[in-house]
Order: sequence, then C-alpha cells, then structure tokens
Amino acid sequence: MKIAIMGMAQSGKKTLFTLISKKKLSENEIASGAAIEGITEIIDPRFEKLVEMYNPESEARARINVTLLPKIDKGFSSKSEFMNELDTYDAFLVVIRAFKNESVYHPSGSVDAERDLEEIEMELTFNDLSFVDKRIHRLSNERGAKTPQTEKEKEVLPKLKAHLEKELPLRTLPLSPEELKLISSYPLVTFKELIIAFNISEDELNNTELIKKCEARYKDRKINFMAVSAKLESEIAAIENDAERAEFLKSMGISEPVVDVIRRACLVAMDLISFFGVGTDEVKQWLVKRSSLAPKAAGAIHTDLEKGFIRAEVMKYSELVSAGSEAKLKETGKYYLKGKDYVVEDGDILSILHSS
Repeated sequence: MKIAIMGMAQSGKKTLFTLISKKKLSENEIASGAAIEGITEIIDPRFEKLVEMYNPESEARARINVTLLPKIDKGFSSKSEFMNELDTYDAFLVVIRAFKNESVYHPSGSVDAERDLEEIEMELTFNDLSFVDKRIHRLSNERGAKTPQTEKEKEVLPKLKAHLEKELPLRTLPLSPEELKLISSYPLVTFKELIIAFNISEDELNNTELIKKCEARYKDRKINFMAVSAKLESEIAAIENDAERAEFLKSMGISEPVVDVIRRACLVAMDLISFFGVGTDEVKQWLVKRSSLAPKAAGAIHTDLEKGFIRAEVMKYSELVSAGSEAKLKETGKYYLKGKDYVVEDGDILSILHSS
C-alpha cells in the first residue's frame, strides 16, 4: 500500500513526512524537488500484547510506504508528469496550512485553509473530468470494428462525467465490479482515498470549528479530516525519554501523538485491517483489505500460500488474551479451522496450512 503526502509550499508536509517516516531529509533531497520515499510502521497495542505473550526472537510490524511529493501550486493538474505520478498511489494525505505566522509566507498571499482545500479538490476533479472528456471524444471518433469493451466504455464514461460535473469525486460513485474492472487502467485520481490534515497552531488544538465546518460542507465527498500541529508534534518527537514525553503529552491534554492517529486514519481510509502470525520465533503483523477471504490474507504473507491454500487455523485476539495463553485457549475449544470462504476479521491470528 502506498500513500502520497502532498501540499503547497510551507504547509508543513516535510515536517509531517519526517514525523511519520522517521526519516531525516538531507539538504540534497529537499533541493532536488523530487519525490522522496519512506516507510511508516503501524503502531498497534495488540501487536505489543502479542509480543509480550510470546516473547519472540524477532518481531515485525506492518508497514506502509509513504512518499513525499514535490510542492503543489495552482494549476498542478495541468502537469501531466505529476498527475501520472499521483495515479500510482492508493491514497493521498494532503497537508493544508491553517496556522498563521507572518514570518512564514503563503503561496497565495494569505492563510485560508478552506480556500486551499477547495482549490486542491477542484484541481483533482478537473484532472479526471479532462481525461474522461478526451476519452469520450476519442471513442466517438474511432473508426473500424466496434469491440464489446469499447461499447461498454461508452456506457460507463457518461456516468463518470455526470458525477464529476457535480464536483463529486469518483470514489463516491457506485459502480459495479464489472465497470470498475473496465476502467481500472484509467488514471483517475478522485478514485483515491483522501485524508486532509490541517496544520494548525498549538493554541488552536482544542478548536474543532474548522474540522466541523469542512465535514459538514464535504459530507458527500468521503474525505477524512484531522487537525495536527506539526510544530508541536516535532517537539514531542524530540523528547527521547519516554516518561518525560508522556508527562509532556499529559500536560498538553494530548492522549497520544497525532502521528499515530494519522497512521490509523490511513488504514481506515484505505479500508485495511490487521491480522497476525504468532510464535516464539516471530510475531508479525500484516495488512489486508477488509472483507478479504482467507486465501487473500495468505497471499499477503506470500503468494505461494495463496496458490496452495488448504485451510487456516484461526485464533481471535480477544479470546487469546482472555485465555492467557495459546494452550489454554485450545482447551476451551476456541481454536478454529477455516476454509477458503472464511472472511478474515480485524485482529485475527492466522496460521496457514498449504500444499508445497
């Protein structure tokens, strides 16, 4: 899974990328203006508990690839190379500046988070509408024998156009599996999940007015909103002592670092759940799409496991913790054998049996 972090100049996107990926950017990377790759680990208390229970030789959290994209500005949808890059990601985390600081310039001359959000939304929508218009025009002017695929395209494209003309993202358009497969190769960015992180000042932490206003205005667009003070989060991350960091968070009235909230928001936006593998040799976490069948989850571990899938041995996290150990859980009869039609649930602990 890949997430693109993007935003206008001076929005705080580089700071947030550094916090999420724990990657310190070099001057050369910043000056290059190129995309910068990183990885973020998913912080899950269930994983910590399983490590405590099994005391494994090694442990591996689930990870998500994150990429810091070059700054965006007005008219960015006209840059074909940039838009083609966007199409390779599963979700966008857009950082929008909402803090005011006269010593930090804003590309538009003033700080207006709602205006910036509207402009970015319009650019993304315009990109898709432009592609759809061109595709419709091309198909209408094609000569030669008609194919079943092009005829089906001619049926679905007007649906996309009508939806986009209402200024609605395509991720909110109900389409059949057949229609989705038909247009899967289209570079349509409004199908992607969108997370908006408003970068606010420290004294606005308890002010939820902006979030509530945007949630009401964009309620039909399937956008995930959150507020973060990148400056404050940097200060929190710089505290090396765990006890001191916890005390600082408590003094600020913060239950946990916002970067952990952002990671979870990314999972929710992409409709991902966690499942685990456990043992004294290793405790490991994987991510899979919600409602995935057991063979698909096996494929997340290794493609060969999906191909040769026979069945899955399943433990429920809550039941394992309640029992206190795997041995005691088996005594209760809550150790399940599931076949190919089993829908994996968040927190499942799986052991895959497969043909070699």
